[in-house]
Amino acid sequence: MKIVIAGGSGALGRRLSAHLTDAGHEVVVLTRRPVDGPHRQVGWDGRTLGPWARELEGAAVVNLAGELVDRRPTQANVDLLTSSRVDPTRALAAAAATLDEPVPVWVQASTLAIHGDAGDRLITESSPPADGPPQMAGVATAWESAAAGVNARRQVVLRTSIVLDRGTPALDRLAWLTRIGLGGRVGSGRQWFSWIHVDDWLRVVSWCLGSEEPPEGVLVVTAPSPVRNAELMRSLRRVLHRPPAPPTPAPLLHVGAVLLRTDPALGLTGRRAVSAKLAAAEFRFTHPHLDGALEDLLARR
Repeated sequence: MKIVIAGGSGALGRRLSAHLTDAGHEVVVLTRRPVDGPHRQVGWDGRTLGPWARELEGAAVVNLAGELVDRRPTQANVDLLTSSRVDPTRALAAAAATLDEPVPVWVQASTLAIHGDAGDRLITESSPPADGPPQMAGVATAWESAAAGVNARRQVVLRTSIVLDRGTPALDRLAWLTRIGLGGRVGSGRQWFSWIHVDDWLRVVSWCLGSEEPPEGVLVVTAPSPVRNAELMRSLRRVLHRPPAPPTPAPLLHVGAVLLRTDPALGLTGRRAVSAKLAAAEFRFTHPHLDGALEDLLARR
């Protein structure tokens, strides 16, 4: 299969490109700055049609394009997060509309943050999006809306939890805080943390691209065992061999978020999510439990 990946130069995009190439697929990465590498790269500006649009002929599409969410929740940053997702999605949709035949499968990235701060409510594929906050639900809703009605035979919208992988901001920051003695619970510690190991995320995307019974529509992409923040921090301390640590009160997190130029809501909100579709398909996770996932990613360092 020929697969065109938008956002293929990001951390997950690079992982996915290598994974699909190893599986024998032809991978084409759309990027603003093409460089020599193991995959063919085609230049685009992420906004307008151009010669790159011809690459979609007969190809599957994986749209991962978007700026990292780890930034202050200012209006300017919310606008950046939104445009960096919506503009490329609209450009891809416009390119697909010019094709004689629909795209065979369109895998559209999204995020569980579309459900905002869900408290203890269980999130599945049938759960409706939240009204806010704007840097979470607002951005994700606009992202998904931009992909609605694309010229594709089948579309899967991946509402993905936190993907745990080496060298990514989410896991690196958590590990760093734990190593320097700040590995206690954050706030109340009761906020939920839904997650997935990168190896399982890659397997889910491969399943979406082609299988005997491929999924369609919204797919919650998360491991089957979400944990509360307090349990997350205990697991990190255990894997990194750190002693118990004092909690980080919410006001202190707000101060630290300013210094680190991040959004305190990333640590103080959460979602308890499981995938009804993955369970129905009897998807077998390589890393179904957090301790095992963290051991695999961190213990070898």
